[in-house]
Amino acid sequence: MKMGEGVEWSLHCCVTLAWLDGEPPVSIARLAGWFDLPVEYLKKRLQALVRAGILASTPGVRGGFTLARPPERITLLDVVTAVEGGVDPFRCTEIRQRGGSGRSAGSEFTKPCGIATAMRRAELAWRRELAAQTVADLVADAPASSAARTRRGFAVAEG
Repeated sequence: MKMGEGVEWSLHCCVTLAWLDGEPPVSIARLAGWFDLPVEYLKKRLQALVRAGILASTPGVRGGFTLARPPERITLLDVVTAVEGGVDPFRCTEIRQRGGSGRSAGSEFTKPCGIATAMRRAELAWRRELAAQTVADLVADAPASSAARTRRGFAVAEG
């Protein structure tokens, strides 16, 4: 399964905002600069997170982004779905029913395609795993030095 780089960017921004909890909103320019990312592309990804209720956006000169809810209530699936959309990664188009294969078939098409069934099971397992992990889990698993370095980096820039 291939996801766009916007998922990685969004998750890193969510973790960063979780580490900066209680701080003023972080501007898109600061987040993009921290990770050396293009501002406009990152802005589109973060706006998708705002629409999904994952981030809150504050307009104005001192505006920026904060988490809209506690990190333990933001799953990885929430972020992936917000950025990538809710499209199923596999779509069965029932090619088994076309051409020579379909013309000579009998009652075997009354059951779902075994390939579609297997792919759906795999997708559900993937979604369950992403739904079971939160931004708080990512924060807890990260080295404490990463959180401290991030807090120092953002404090220096603000000071």
